[in-house]
Amino acid sequence: MMAEKDRPWVMRTYAGHSTAAASNELYRTNLAKGQTGLSVAFDLPTQTGYDPDSPLAKGEVGKVGVPVPHLGEMRKLFDQIPLTEMNTSMTINATAMWLLAMYQVVAEEQNGVSAASTDEERAQVAAQLAGTTQNDIIKEYLSRGTYVFGPDHSLRLIGDMIAYTVHQIPKWNPINICSYHLQEAGATPVQEIAYAMCTAIAVLDQVKASGQVSEADFGKVVGRMSFFVNAGVRFVEEMCKMRAFVELWDEITRERYGVTDEKMRRFRYGVQVNSLGLTEAQPENNVQRIVLEMLAVTLSKNARARAVQLPAWNEALGLPRPWDQQWSLRLQQVLAFESDLLEYDDLFDGSPVVEAKVRELVEGARAEIDRVQAMGGAIAAVESGYMKSALVSSHAVRRSRIESGEEIVVGVNRFDTTEPSPLTADLDAAIMVADPQAEAAALASVEAWKAQRDATEVAEALAALAAAAKTDENLMLYTLAAARAGATTGEWAQTLREVFGEFRAPTGVSGAVGAVSQAGEAGSELAAVRERVKATGEQLGGRLRVLIGKPGLDGHSNGAEQIAVRARDAGFEVIYQGIRLTPEQIVSAAVAEDVHLVGLSILSGSHMELVPDVLEGLRAAGLDDVPVIVGGIIPDSDARRLKELGVAAVYTPKDFGLTEIMGGFVDVIRHASGLD
Repeated sequence: MMAEKDRPWVMRTYAGHSTAAASNELYRTNLAKGQTGLSVAFDLPTQTGYDPDSPLAKGEVGKVGVPVPHLGEMRKLFDQIPLTEMNTSMTINATAMWLLAMYQVVAEEQNGVSAASTDEERAQVAAQLAGTTQNDIIKEYLSRGTYVFGPDHSLRLIGDMIAYTVHQIPKWNPINICSYHLQEAGATPVQEIAYAMCTAIAVLDQVKASGQVSEADFGKVVGRMSFFVNAGVRFVEEMCKMRAFVELWDEITRERYGVTDEKMRRFRYGVQVNSLGLTEAQPENNVQRIVLEMLAVTLSKNARARAVQLPAWNEALGLPRPWDQQWSLRLQQVLAFESDLLEYDDLFDGSPVVEAKVRELVEGARAEIDRVQAMGGAIAAVESGYMKSALVSSHAVRRSRIESGEEIVVGVNRFDTTEPSPLTADLDAAIMVADPQAEAAALASVEAWKAQRDATEVAEALAALAAAAKTDENLMLYTLAAARAGATTGEWAQTLREVFGEFRAPTGVSGAVGAVSQAGEAGSELAAVRERVKATGEQLGGRLRVLIGKPGLDGHSNGAEQIAVRARDAGFEVIYQGIRLTPEQIVSAAVAEDVHLVGLSILSGSHMELVPDVLEGLRAAGLDDVPVIVGGIIPDSDARRLKELGVAAVYTPKDFGLTEIMGGFVDVIRHASGLD
C-alpha cells in the first residue's frame, strides 16, 4: 500500500449538440455533478471547415456535436465557465488552429482583455489555459475522415500550433496522438501502438525541421505531446498494451530525440473506452463492457490514464441523454472514490504473464514501426494507402470472426435470447433527438454575425492569413487576428483551401484482404451468395454493380468499407468513391456506372435530410427503378419513414452478418427487376 492515495484521473464526458447555448447548459450541469473537465464534441461542418449556410452542411448542423461558426457562438458555449480554471479537451483536427484561437480570445474577453490591451496582458491569460486539442490529422486520413488539407500542409498547421503553444500556452497539449479511432477502424493492438508512434515521429520531425523551437526547448515539445487511446473489452491485453505504449514512448523520445528529462518523456494519455464493441442488441450489456474497458486503463498505476471519458450504454442506438451520460460518470466515480484501487502501487510489476505479453506487443510494434519508417514514414504510408489497407483488412478479419462465431459477442452471436428490457421498451424515448431547429438557429446566427461585424476588417485579416500561408510564417497569430476581426469558421478554412488545395485520402478498399478464405459454415454461406450474385447477373445481362455512397460530411467510413469489401468478395462489382459526397455526386455516379443498387451509409444522424435528396435525384435522372438501401444508426421511427419514402431496406448495427446483408442486396435487386 502507498503512503499516500493517488489522485483520481480527470473525469470527462464527451458532449455537445444542437446549439452552443444548449451545450453550455449541459456542460454546467455535468460539472455540477462532479465532472472535472470538459470534452467538447463539435458538429461536422465545424470540424470540416464549413459554415452552416454551405450546401455541404445541409442536414449536418448540430447533429454529432455543437456548431461553432464564429466567435459569438464560442462565447455562448463557455458562458459562465471560467476558462482559466478549466481543463478542456476539444475533439477538433483540421480546423484545430481556428478553434484554439477562438477559445483563447474568449478566455481573454472573460478576463477583461480588450482591443486596447497589450500583448503582455493577452499573454498572461494564455499562460493560464489548460487543455487539449486533438489535432491528429493522420488518423483522420485513416479512420475518422474530417481532414481538409493534404498531409504536408496539415502537418505545417500542427507544427505551427505546437510551436505557438509551447511558447505562449505552456499548459496546453497542442496535439493528442489519437489511436482511439485506429482501433475503431480495425487496428490490432500492435497496429494501434505502431501507427500512433509513427504519427508522433512525423509530428516531432516536422516541428524540429521547422526551426521554430530551439534545441533547448525541444524537450518541452515532447513533454506536451499527449495521446488519446482506445480500450477494448479484452482488458488484460489492453492493459498490457498501455504498458507497451509507456515503454516504447520512453525509448523513442530518449533514443531518437535525445530527451534526457524523465518527466518530459512520460507517456501522458487520455482515453475513451471502445465504442466499436457497443451493441444495439441487448444494449444493457454495454454497461459491463464499459466497466471492464475502464479497468484496462486504470488498474496499472504505471500506465494509468490521466483523463477518462466513457461512452453511454445506448450509443449504438442514438444520441445519449443527460441521464445516460450521468450513469457513465458515476461508473468512474465509484471506481475512483469507493474502491481501494488508488491506494496501491502498480499491481502488475513483476508479473511474468504481463511482462511476456508486453514484450510480445513491443516487439510486434517495433517491427511495424520499422516497416512504416522504411516506406518514408507515416505520411508516405498514408499516401500509398498502405496503412489504410492494413486497417481495412484487420477490420474484415474481425468481422469474419464474429460472423463465424469464433469471436463471441454476448447477445449478438451467442446468448441472444432475452427478456424484454425496460430500458428499451420505448426506443424513441431511450435516446435524445437533436433539436430539429438547430440548423435554422445556426443559419440565423451566421447571418446576424456577418451583419454586425466590420467586413473590411475581416477581409484584411483573411488576406493577411492567405499571404502568410504562402510563406513559412507561423499562422497562429494571423488566425487569432482573423478570430478577433470576426471571420467565420468557413471563411478561415476557405482562405486556406484556396492556398493549400484540398485532399482525398485513399479508401483502402481495393488493397484490402476480405473474407474470401472464410472456412466452414461462414464460407459456405458466402459461396451460396456468390452463386446467387452470378446467376442474377446472368439473368440481367452482366455482372451486378452496386454503388456504396457516403453522402454529407460524415467521415466514419469503417462500415461502408466493410460492406464494400464483402460485396466485392460476394462477386459484385463495387463502386466506392470514399467519403463526403453530395447527393448530386452520388446520383451522377449511379447514372455513369449504370448500377443495379445504391447503398448509402450515414452515421451522423442526417439520414432524414440526405436520403430523400438522393431518392429525388435518382427519380429526376430516370433511375426510379434503381433500389436504394440505407445503413447507419437509425431509430425505428426513422427507418419506417425512410421505407415509406421508397427506401428498399434499412440496416442498423444489430445487422452484424455482412454475408447475410449481401444476400439482402440480391433479394432487393431481384425484386426491383421483377425476377421474383
